[in-house]
Amino acid sequence: MFCRTAKDVFKVVKEKDVSFIQCWFTDVLGMLKSFSITPTELEEALTEGMGFDGSSIEGFARIEESDMIAKPDPTTFQLIPWRPQDRPVARMFCDILEPDGSPYKGDCRYVLKRILRRAAEKGYTFYLGPELEYFYFESNTEPKILDKGGYFDTPPLDRGNDLRRATILALQQMGIDVEYSHHEVAPSQHEVDLRYDEALRMADKTMTYRIAVKEIARSMGLYATFMPKPIFGVNGSGMHTHQSLFIGDKNAFYDPDDPYHLTDIAKWYIAGLLKHAREITAITSQWVNSYKRLVPGYEAPVYISWARRNRSTLVRVPMYKPGKEKAMRVEFRSPDPACNPYLAFAVMLAAGLEGIEKRYPLPDPVEEDVYHLSPEEKRQLGIESLPNNLFEAILEVENSEVVRNALGDHIFYKFIQNKRIEWDNYRIHVSQYEVEKYLPIL
Repeated sequence: MFCRTAKDVFKVVKEKDVSFIQCWFTDVLGMLKSFSITPTELEEALTEGMGFDGSSIEGFARIEESDMIAKPDPTTFQLIPWRPQDRPVARMFCDILEPDGSPYKGDCRYVLKRILRRAAEKGYTFYLGPELEYFYFESNTEPKILDKGGYFDTPPLDRGNDLRRATILALQQMGIDVEYSHHEVAPSQHEVDLRYDEALRMADKTMTYRIAVKEIARSMGLYATFMPKPIFGVNGSGMHTHQSLFIGDKNAFYDPDDPYHLTDIAKWYIAGLLKHAREITAITSQWVNSYKRLVPGYEAPVYISWARRNRSTLVRVPMYKPGKEKAMRVEFRSPDPACNPYLAFAVMLAAGLEGIEKRYPLPDPVEEDVYHLSPEEKRQLGIESLPNNLFEAILEVENSEVVRNALGDHIFYKFIQNKRIEWDNYRIHVSQYEVEKYLPIL
């Protein structure tokens, strides 16, 4: 079902006898927030918005300026499949407004809308197709796996097949198209790939996808996690993000006459991603745990380079369907699935647009396995690494005008403030590793 206007929403609510409508939005860290209204409040919500206290939401207003308004977007109305169906529950994503009706600068959805307007002014529509990996565990108290399957394994090795199937059916009921799903490389690790869409719709879909995966698992007595690195010694979970710019119906990245089938726009865009990769990493890999994944040897890209078929590089230009214009895209491989998709999509686009506007030169592709290059070889090729930990990433993003302009001062400084607190808490924590290693000998 797809609603275009408030009138469509009223009609569906009446016909389906909807009991509650959940109003969804995200905080600065990408955590989904929600409150519910009854159909009697729906008209007020869609015309005026619903007031709430923003001072208790991470990255939102201070207590002395706490009044916020959540105004639902009727185009995001969908019934929630995992809620009781006798009296259905629906959801809508909200835009967060100031009391005077102006956009709230701490609203992540607004941040993405603003950078998309900047792209639209240049004639571009930004499309994305993220691949979110995740794990199924028996509970949320320890990472106890369900199976020892590997890449593309099938039942009985793959014990998550029915879970993925139920998740895909739920997503389809919510109007979210899925391209394919499979067991991933690590034990009990899985992936469901969404069909590409315009960036704002895809950010909403990404938030919905994460909730759907978790809720379907919970309904079956299990736990799903998008934690980037929950198990030592195996691959972590990434969010390889395929992206392209279109001008009308034409893919602005595709040139049939170029040796790489890339236009100048695509080359500048890739160069922008590479040049600003270290600066945007705190946004695309925002947790202390994210950097346990971004290490050599586990398929996670840590070296800033690009290629066509080489999966050890940060940026890849897939060649699944050579010559098919709409399939030409750029894959940015470092983000993880626990990031805030609104902010992550915004800074990736900002980096790419910076490359286009300033016509950054694109270095040669690196088709050999970067992991096996010596430090001297990497130095000769000009290959840098992503930040090694959250603290390094914070130092990079603090000095980034590209990220600051993309996020706006409010979210930029709130995000950094939160990440510094997280790093300090992690830095002073005494881990079990330290106790086991040092206590017997020191």
